[in-house]
Amino acid sequence: MWSVPTREVAPIAHGGDLGGLRKAFPDAPEPWLDLSTGINPVPYPVPPVEASAWTRLPEAAELGALRAAAAAAYGAPDAAHVVPAPGTQILIETLPRLMAPTRVAVLGPTYAEHAAAWARAGHAVTEIRNLDALGEARVAVIVDPNNPDGRTLPLAERRALAAALGKRGGLLIADEAFADLEPVESLCPHAAPGLVVLRSFGKTYGLAGLRLGFAVADPGTAARIAEALGPWAVSGPALAIGRAALSDAGWRAQAAAARSADAARLDRMIARGGGRIVGGTSLFRTADFSDGPDLYRRLAAAGIAVRRFADRPERLRFGLPAGKAAWCRLSRVLR
Repeated sequence: MWSVPTREVAPIAHGGDLGGLRKAFPDAPEPWLDLSTGINPVPYPVPPVEASAWTRLPEAAELGALRAAAAAAYGAPDAAHVVPAPGTQILIETLPRLMAPTRVAVLGPTYAEHAAAWARAGHAVTEIRNLDALGEARVAVIVDPNNPDGRTLPLAERRALAAALGKRGGLLIADEAFADLEPVESLCPHAAPGLVVLRSFGKTYGLAGLRLGFAVADPGTAARIAEALGPWAVSGPALAIGRAALSDAGWRAQAAAARSADAARLDRMIARGGGRIVGGTSLFRTADFSDGPDLYRRLAAAGIAVRRFADRPERLRFGLPAGKAAWCRLSRVLR
């Protein structure tokens, strides 16, 4: 591992910026209904955490227990393939700094932080629209299911890509942040040199503030990532809560079914409001509207935040409402 020069990259707009919306729409009713993120609106019920988890450094056994729970939940070969981190975003920032500057291809359009992180670390980054345009890139980044359109590639195609890059000393970064509740096949069981899979905890379990995420890779690569993160990267409370949630397969199955039903309900509501669904996952839906900018303003004036896209003004992304009042509030504006 070695350091590489960094480049300035323009800030990226994300969902969840209620402070900015409050300034732009000061007369909007409170509280705001935040549908601008793809976070499960029905969070995992946080179990009691021992008081000592807040007052002492995490122990190696606790980290090991979380790694084992994550390996089982994600289908990784074993705990040695798993690296816990304080959120997936820090992994996105760390991985580019573990390689000398090279050519990087990002399958887009997708979550913009990937390309930005590799560019900041001095790599030559190109956004490609299909894998045929991979060219001489030594690193490829795919988000599967994709954000914001839910695109997914067949498992065989993803495995072949990882194998091809691995043969030439390259790397496939597969961001599976939205895979937990989807009927898609993960790359985690196929972890091998040349592949790093990223998994998000906060989105699935509705606990984004906990800041917990995982990399799944071959043991050698996993050890290098863990070394880069340093000791005690994950807090004691996050270790305890993460282990409990990841071990709860029943809750995860129930959440997948419930959020899938919610997504179908949201599709019907969007269609009635004149939208054309272009994709998504069971945690968000993306649609085009002929009056996209105007609808965005009407939603914001009603205290409802959704995600918009500067390069596609007709396109809006909706997270899932939680509870009857939230569903009714959104329905009133979309009618």
